[in-house]
Amino acid sequence: MSKPLKKPKNLSLEPSAIARGERYARLHGTSLSSLVSDYLAALPLGSPGAIQSPAVRRLYGSAAAKRGRREPGRAEYRDHLARKHGVA
Repeated sequence: MSKPLKKPKNLSLEPSAIARGERYARLHGTSLSSLVSDYLAALPLGSPGAIQSPAVRRLYGSAAAKRGRREPGRAEYRDHLARKHGVA
């Protein structure tokens, strides 16, 4: 199976972003073009609330572990705030 042809594209990037990207690419044995291409390929095209970054995925995973519990209602949340802030 052959690789798809690559299409050259000019991008305007901040010099500091280019330097950081080149350093990251060098440390990881890849190229800046590959980094940008991989990032763009990973962008979700579905719903606007789709999970995007690894950091968000980690946070989502920790929240997903709590799914079995019932979410507190509005009244319970107000009670919690009243206790927390000493409001009667």
